[in-house]
Order: sequence, then C-alpha cells, then structure tokens
Amino acid sequence: MRTNSFTRLIIAVCVLALLTTPLIFAQQTASTPAKKFELTIDSIMRGPRLVGYAPSNVYWAQDSQKVYFRWKQADEPRLKETSLYVVNRDGSELRRLSEEESRLAPPANGELSKDKTNTIFAEDGNIFIYDHVKNERKQLVRTSDPESNPHFTFDQKHIYFTRQSNLYVMSLEGGSLEQLTDIRTSTPGAGGAAPTTGAGGGINVRQGQVQGTQTGNESQEYLKKEERALLDAVRERALQREEQEAKRKQRETRKPFTVPAGQNIGNLNLSPNGKLVIASINEPATGTKATIVPSYVTESGYTEDIPGRTKAGDPPGRNRLVIIDVETGETKNVDHGQRLSIPPATNATTATTATTEQPQRDTSTDQNRTARPQQPRDREVQVFQPQWSEDGKNAVLMARSGDNKDRWVLLLDAATGKTKVLTTIHDDAWVGGPGSFTLGWLPDNRRVYFESERDGYAHLYTVSIEGGEPVQLTKGEFEVSDVSLSRDKTKFYFTSSEGSPFERHLYTMSINGGPRTKITNLAGNNQVDVSPDETTLADIRSYSNKPPELYLLANKPGEGTAEAKSVTTSPTPEFFTYDWVDPRIVSFKARDGATVNGRIYVPANWKRGGPAVFFVHGAGYLQNVHKWWSSYYREYMFHHLLTEKGFLVFDIDYRGSAGYGRDWRTGIYRHMGGKDLSDHVDAVKYLVSEYGVDAKRIGLYGGSYGGFITLMALFTEPDVFAAGAALRPVTDWAHYANQYTANILNLPQNDVEAYRKSSPIYFANGL
Repeated sequence: MRTNSFTRLIIAVCVLALLTTPLIFAQQTASTPAKKFELTIDSIMRGPRLVGYAPSNVYWAQDSQKVYFRWKQADEPRLKETSLYVVNRDGSELRRLSEEESRLAPPANGELSKDKTNTIFAEDGNIFIYDHVKNERKQLVRTSDPESNPHFTFDQKHIYFTRQSNLYVMSLEGGSLEQLTDIRTSTPGAGGAAPTTGAGGGINVRQGQVQGTQTGNESQEYLKKEERALLDAVRERALQREEQEAKRKQRETRKPFTVPAGQNIGNLNLSPNGKLVIASINEPATGTKATIVPSYVTESGYTEDIPGRTKAGDPPGRNRLVIIDVETGETKNVDHGQRLSIPPATNATTATTATTEQPQRDTSTDQNRTARPQQPRDREVQVFQPQWSEDGKNAVLMARSGDNKDRWVLLLDAATGKTKVLTTIHDDAWVGGPGSFTLGWLPDNRRVYFESERDGYAHLYTVSIEGGEPVQLTKGEFEVSDVSLSRDKTKFYFTSSEGSPFERHLYTMSINGGPRTKITNLAGNNQVDVSPDETTLADIRSYSNKPPELYLLANKPGEGTAEAKSVTTSPTPEFFTYDWVDPRIVSFKARDGATVNGRIYVPANWKRGGPAVFFVHGAGYLQNVHKWWSSYYREYMFHHLLTEKGFLVFDIDYRGSAGYGRDWRTGIYRHMGGKDLSDHVDAVKYLVSEYGVDAKRIGLYGGSYGGFITLMALFTEPDVFAAGAALRPVTDWAHYANQYTANILNLPQNDVEAYRKSSPIYFANGL
C-alpha cells in the first residue's frame, strides 16, 4: 500500500470520524439557539445531542381523538428513558405526561377485545384491563408470581395468561381462576419432576381441602344429615362442596406434561374451543460453546465476562409445538410433515460423503455401491405459534427449514397434530426479504394472506385452505411490507416502494387485489399508524436531510406537506443553521450489466483530478441509497466535512443490499466479497469516467460489513484502493454468528470453499 500523504490523511480522518465512544463527548452540552453549527468532528459526534431523538412507539387512543408516542428532548440526559407524550388528532395541545399520567394512559400494547372496548395487557408481572369507554384501568391479578402473555378467550368472557410456565383462565365476571395445564420441568439428576404450579401466594386451584368433608362418629354424622335435610342453605353448600371435590379429583387425574431438563417453555396459547393448549418448547443446542467478551469498565473494578454468541456452524437450538388436552393432559407434537431424504448408504472404496441438513452435491467417485434402505428422518424445521381464523374453526402457522432454503404456510389439524402444506416458499440461496413472516386470515375464514419473493420481489399473495395455487395480489419491480387489514376487513394497508425504490409510502388495496391507491405524498420514508376510525394518519416521516418527525394528516390520497400538521421538532436550533445537503442519487452499470445505485456528495469547488472516498454501509442487507434520514447520520454529516476538504464521497447500495428484490438480496450467496466488492470496483471506473476522480487517490471506509468490504478491497484490490479504514470488521466468517452467516455461506463444515473465499484473513498477504 502507498504511504504518501493522501494515505495518511484518509486513514486518520476516517478512523477519527468513526470513533463513536460516548465518553469522549459525554460532557458536551446542548448548543444555544444563537450558536451557528461548526462542521467539526466534535460537533458531528454529538449525535442525538445535535439531531435529537426521533419520536417512536406511536399509537392511537381507541376513540381516535389522541395520539400517544415516546420522545425525548435533545438536551435531556443521554441515559434517561424517553417520556410518553400525547397530542390531539388536530395536532394541538402537545404535552409530556407525568409518570402518574403515563401509568394511567391507554396501554401501547396488549390485546384488544372484539368489540374494541377493552384491552388486556401485562405490566410489571401483573395483569390489567383497560376500559376504553371509561378511560380507566383495573388490575385483575396481583400475586408475587409474574404473569404474562394475557389474551381474551374466544367467547370474550374470560382471559387466559401464563404463570410459572402454566396456563390459567379467569372469568371476567366472577373472577374465578382455573389452571388449565400441569406442565412440570425435570430436575437434572432427580428421579421425579417438580411441578411449577401453585407458588407465590396466588390462587392455586390444587391446594387445600374443602372444610367439612371429614367423616365423624355416628352421632356427628346423624346431626349433619338432619341439618342438611332441614336447612336449604346447608344442603346447597354441601352440594356445591361435593361438586367442587369431584372436579378436584377429576383434575388430579389430568396427566402432567414433563419437559426434559434444559428445555424451556415458551408461549402457551388456548384454542378457541378452550379444549387445547398449544405450547412452544425450546430445546437449547448441546455441545456448543459461546464466545466470551471481557468487560473492563465495571462497578466491581474487576474485569468481568460477558457471555456472547456461538459461532457459525454450531447447531442452533430446536423448537417444537406441543398440543396439550386440557381435560386429560394428553399431549401430541405438531407434525410439520417435512422429512429429509436420505440416499442409500454405500460401501465406498474410494470416497465417502457425509449426510447433512444442507442439500449436497454428490461428489463421490465410488462405482461399487451396495444400497441399504434407511428410514427418512425429520428435517430440522422451526415452527411458529398458529393463528386461528376469526370463526375459530381453523389454524395456520408458518414454518422455516433449518437449512434456510424453505418456508411453508401450514394448515394445522389441532385434533391430530398433523399439518397440510398450503404453499412452499423455496429459495436455492436462502429465504428472506421483507414480510417474510407476514401471515393472516381474510374475513371469509377460508383464505390466508402471506408474502413471497417467488417472482423476484416481495409481494402479497393469498391461498385457500382447500388448496390450489396461491393468488398474487401485487406485482411489479417494487416491494411490499407492513401488511394489515382495515377495520372492516375489506382492504389492505401496506407500505410499498412502488414508484421509486428510494421512497416508502402507504397504500391501500382491496383484499381481492386490483388497483392500489397511494395515500401518503410526503417525499421520503413514511411510517404510518392509521387511526382506529381510519380518518387520520400518524406519520413518522423523514427526508434525506431532515430527521424523523411526527406528522398528522387526513387519510386521503395525495395528502402532501401543505396538508400535514407537524407535531415534533427533534433537532436543536443549532442543527438548522447549517445547509445540509440533499444527496443526488445516481446509477451506473456493473460489469455484469446490473444497475447499481449510489448517493454522491460533490464538493462545491470540485475540479477533475480530485480524490474520492467510498462509504460502505454495514449489515449487508440494508438500504442506504434513499430519500430518507439515514441510520448512518453521523457518517452523513462527516461526508459534508470530507467534501469541504475537497473529497468527493460516494455511497452505493452494493449487491446484497436491501430494497431491490430477491436477486439483489442473494447476489452475495456463497461469496461475500464477490459481487458486493466488484460493484465498488466498477463504481471507481464510473467516478473516474464521469467525474474525473484521480484513480490513484481513492479510499474507502465502513463499519461491520462495511469494515469487512474495506479489508477485502485493500487485500484483493490494492491497485484500485489506496487507503481504507475498517471499523469493527469481520475478518473470518467462521467466527461470526451462525444465524447471520449460515443464510449466506451455509455451514463452514459443509461449505469450506464459501468461507475461505469470503473471509479476509485468507487474503491478508495481498495488502
């Protein structure tokens, strides 16, 4: 690598700019309104102390008259939590709620009753119900045991919730409580199982005997008989007691479900008929080893270990769904129905091939094979909790293969645990894209909707539970996400990139497909919450040079800036004293003919022959070429500093970035540092040709995946890139997280070539 003055300058500036340690700037104070912004590293790295905190967690009151959201002022302490704010639907009377007002406000989460009048929710381990008519909340359960995951029953007369890994149901009228499951966890090394029920002072349906059931002597029994015959009240109490005792004995016959030691109980959900509980059971992987990260800054003054993740190739944990009969306690596993085809075992004389979860090419050259029949085994599949139709008669669920190649929509027969495949989403690379887990019922209770990239872009489909081919509802070179139904369930709301991959807008469409109606018209990114009465939109909107703010506008097509009411102003006054650039979006052709998009920052006094710097965004699957406020806003401001120093800055959405469909997303399959890097090399040619950049003075920088690309560029293209700064880079993908890496490179033990050609450590001698 060259060691001239340009190299030293770009490395020093890039490294300094990306050092984001909060301690350096912890004592920076908020600027006064009169102060003009100075474009310096120190000013840029103030982050939210300059640009503010974006409003978040927006939700509507059920009467559609008020909007609630979380927010924090730029000058508030860095570690202080955001506060709850409220504003009227017309944008008036914005105010921050006190802690007591926040506690009594309508809940942000929970389950809304069918008549929209009540929300059931958990808070601090207790169960509450909020009455939207009276605007008041009531605590339903108060025990020392934490309760969670509350829901209304199908008849809306009861609620059910989880306590100590068991499911309880409680009447909303009388408050009676009943335990529906007897799930126990094995104790390692113990001969039996310890039940997890009845602790902590809560109502326990098992403990205690009813008074008066003991048998006395002859005279005592005579008196009891006479009293019972003479007094109706005594007789009624006796009958009630006998009925309770009979029910108790019946419950005692319920078979307990014992979960093996080490396995965890996840969500518990009650079927609409109240007869079945569907339990998620998670089984942690065995034989894996977690990384350990040392923490040096601790309260104890000693170095402490932070448990980390496992590495690529270590098997992930498994999960299964278990159906529990409420009356008998009998259980059955949900059968996803996916079997792994096993080729006949062979007696090989020259080669052997291991059977793995990944589809493998047969590379054996053995000609002398003796087949031995084997039974197919279950494929590794992750299954998710089912969703029931509104009439309570059918359930569908999503499942995903452990090798990341397939995703299914399954129809569940809860009585048998069997499933039927309604549709398969397959990808030779890996299944993914926006809306991967979109799944819901249409009002006819016979069709479900989901998303798939089967035509190359994430689009909305429906499929009948009777079978048949899925019906595509949206189509084109754009993506759909955040799908929901209108309150009357006659149309969809969704976010779409239709019209431009650089913007996101709210659209509506009939549940049967057809024309789509664009609702929002504010340029940039629009994250919209529709009011319950569907007349007003709460829109967190941002633009390239404007941080996210909350707007209120009518739910009508084409509502623009003039009609939108601005609610928040998050940046400091100082931020607005600088003329922040709206970067121009350009495109160029890669060597394989693909069109690559980029944001370009050109110095005001640019002359041909000047230097250039590439910013490489992180994550891989992320979009940074767009018309909204970037999550890399510090780098965005830093690019202004670079242009003032005479550098042209280019930021491209290389292969593997989000926002451009399936082929772009999977363009790095089995070779990270392939097309994603060659896109940058081709971008250099574009800059040299179109802007006259000096080909000898081009550098690049980035963090995480951006740091990885920087290393690969310096190691494998040293004649193209003169300098670089790689922050927190991945140097060997075999040491990265399995969940991320296995999608793209498969498993290291099964695909050695993919890991070797994708890991910078194997190319370090090229520096």
